[in-house]
Amino acid sequence: MSDAPAAAERILVVQSGFLGDVVLTTPLLGALRRRVPSSEIVMLVTPAAAPLVARHPALDTVLVDAKRDDGRGIGGVLRLAARLRRRRFTIAIAAHKSLRTALVLRAAGIPRRIGFASAPGARLYTERIPRPRDGHDRDRLLALLAPFGAVAAPEPCAPWVALDAATHARAAALLAPLQASGRPLAGICPGAAWRTKRWPADAFGALVRGLEADGFACVLMGAADERAITAAVSAAAGGLGLDLAGATDAAVLAAILARMAVVVTNDSAPMHLASALGVPQVAIFCATVPAQGYGPLGARAAVVEKDLACRPCGRHGGERCPRGTDDCMELVEVADVREAIERVRAA
Repeated sequence: MSDAPAAAERILVVQSGFLGDVVLTTPLLGALRRRVPSSEIVMLVTPAAAPLVARHPALDTVLVDAKRDDGRGIGGVLRLAARLRRRRFTIAIAAHKSLRTALVLRAAGIPRRIGFASAPGARLYTERIPRPRDGHDRDRLLALLAPFGAVAAPEPCAPWVALDAATHARAAALLAPLQASGRPLAGICPGAAWRTKRWPADAFGALVRGLEADGFACVLMGAADERAITAAVSAAAGGLGLDLAGATDAAVLAAILARMAVVVTNDSAPMHLASALGVPQVAIFCATVPAQGYGPLGARAAVVEKDLACRPCGRHGGERCPRGTDDCMELVEVADVREAIERVRAA
C-alpha cells in the first residue's frame, strides 16, 4: 500500500533508540506534520528521551517505552503492544531499526507499518522503504515519509530541542558556582556508549587543564552511568572543572549545553544535542567516522579524527580495539582539539 494517508490519521512514530537517535528524528516530525496537518501524531521514546521531545510542536502526545525495565522480554513486548492497541493507531513509522520495534507494531495490530527494508524484522512491516546508503542519518530518516507524498517547500532539516523555563532554571542553579566568575564555559562530555568511541580520560584531563589555564571554566557532563568516566577526567585534570555527571536529565543537560561557549564531545548524544542547539562544538571521532551518517551538524562544528585504514571498525565501535592498539583514540592530540576549538569559536 503506497497511497497518501487520509486527511486525519492516528500516527505513531517510534524512536526508542539512543538520545542522539531521538534528536536526529526530530526533523522527520516537522516534515510529517506538514504532510498531514490534521492527523494526530504521537511519538514513542525511552523515559530518558521524553523530556527532549515533550514540547515538540509537531507532536500531540509523547509515550514512554521503559524497555530496559518492565518493558523487557516477550512480556514487555506484549504489554507495550496492548497499550498501543488501545490507542487505535492507523499508521506506525518505525524510525528505530530493531526487531523488537517490528514485533511490537505487528502485535499492536496497527494496519499500516512503515519501516526500512534493511531493518531487522522488516517482513513485519506493510511498507518497506529502501534506506539511503549515503548522507546524514537526519536526512536518511526522511525517506520513511515517501508514502506520505511530497511538499512543495524545501524541507527544514535542523534537529530540534525546546526547553521550558523550569528546565533553564535548574541548569542555571547547577552552574551558579561558575557563572559568578564571568569566565566563558567549556562543556566537556567524555562519555560514549562504547569504549572505543571515547577519547582517553588523561587526554581530556590535559585539555581541561589547558582550557582552565586560558581562562575557561570547564563543566564535565555525562549520564549517571558515566560518573566513573568524568571522575577519571577530573583526576587527570588535578580536580579542575565542575563535575555534573548524573546530576541532570536529558533536558537539563541540553539547557546546560546551551550555556556553553564551546562543547567538546565524543561521538555521542551530547554532540547531537549541541548541533540542535547551535552551540560551537568539537566532536572527537575515534572508532567511528562521520561518513557513517552521524557526524555533528552546523557551521560551528568541527571533527577531530585520525585517518586510519582500520576505521571504522564497526557500526557503533566496541569495547575492544580489534587490533589491540587503540590508535584511533590515542593518536588524537590535545593540540588538535585546541586548534579546532579556536576555529569553531571564530566561525
